[in-house]
Amino acid sequence: MKSNILHNLVRLLLVGAVAFLGWAAWQRQERAKIKLPAGIVGGNGRIEAVQVDIATKYSGRIDQVLAKEGKLVAPDEVLCVMDSIEMQADLQKSKAQQLKAAEDVERAAAEVVQKEATYTLQEKSFARAETLKRNKAIADQDYDEARARRDSSQAAVNVAKAGLRSAEQAHLAAEAEVKRQEAQITDMTLKSPVQGRVLYRLAEPGMVLGSGGKVLTVLDLSDIYMEIFLPSQEAAKLRLGSDARFVLDVAPTYAGRAKVSFISPEAQFTPKQVETRSERDKLMFRVKLQLPAEVILPHIDRVKTGLRGVGYVRLDESVDWPEFLQKRFPLDVQPAADTSATPAAETAAPSDPAKSPAGPAATPSTPAPTGAQP
Repeated sequence: MKSNILHNLVRLLLVGAVAFLGWAAWQRQERAKIKLPAGIVGGNGRIEAVQVDIATKYSGRIDQVLAKEGKLVAPDEVLCVMDSIEMQADLQKSKAQQLKAAEDVERAAAEVVQKEATYTLQEKSFARAETLKRNKAIADQDYDEARARRDSSQAAVNVAKAGLRSAEQAHLAAEAEVKRQEAQITDMTLKSPVQGRVLYRLAEPGMVLGSGGKVLTVLDLSDIYMEIFLPSQEAAKLRLGSDARFVLDVAPTYAGRAKVSFISPEAQFTPKQVETRSERDKLMFRVKLQLPAEVILPHIDRVKTGLRGVGYVRLDESVDWPEFLQKRFPLDVQPAADTSATPAAETAAPSDPAKSPAGPAATPSTPAPTGAQP
């Protein structure tokens, strides 16, 4: 009986292998039927996103890490809180010094008023002494003493004003120190600068990190692109801003819109010594196809990087896109709830195109064009 079961299992495996090989052969035949018109070229690529490191600005101990791997985060969302007890104590001390500096300013200002009042009195006394001097009704010694008291009062006013300026500068310095420490405490709360998904959680509560220590790595899902490689002859005709399309392996019946945002100024796969025509033909240039936000944002909770596909660019703007590159991703697909705990993911297309509101696919799957580089 065991031998019969084993025999049947082997037969099933053989049938499955034959079916798979037949399906693969059929796929190759279908792909061979699809040809790109002149002026449109393509290359294999994968969906990429910019990675943003959430790192500490100041050294300290981690109090809380509020985001797990795979979590969708919004701009300015709090991701990590560092221990700032010592900074809070220093801030209270600085605020007390600021209050003292403000009192010193008031004290110096009152002293200026006092010295100016004394100077005004001495100025009037000296004016009377001058009148008496002209009438020869005052002794020279009394006149000289009145003038000396006037000059001394004027000098005292200047000294008081200098003290007031110093007190004001000290108050500004104390105020700036308070603002600096408040900003430092604010920086102990790490926030997400972008809308994205947590890719790696690199630190845990209780860990002590130095300045620049990484806590999380976030994928910026607002900056999604596909990288492809094109031969030098095709890359030379390409221009920044050119219209592009991309087709993903997980949804081969849909084509997404994109723009050429980068063309590498340096060749890839290049021999050290390029001497023959065959070697020059090996020159490949990296091209970045930027996906528009209106394609990404409706499916932000389902967008994932690393998916393979084919990117297409139009070298001649007068050439129309073929039919299989005109079927857009459905934008009315309801996003799924964010229950994922892993950073790997889907793209802006539904996982099952046949269940999308746009209906089942009517075009064959799209292959990589002959000669496309991975």
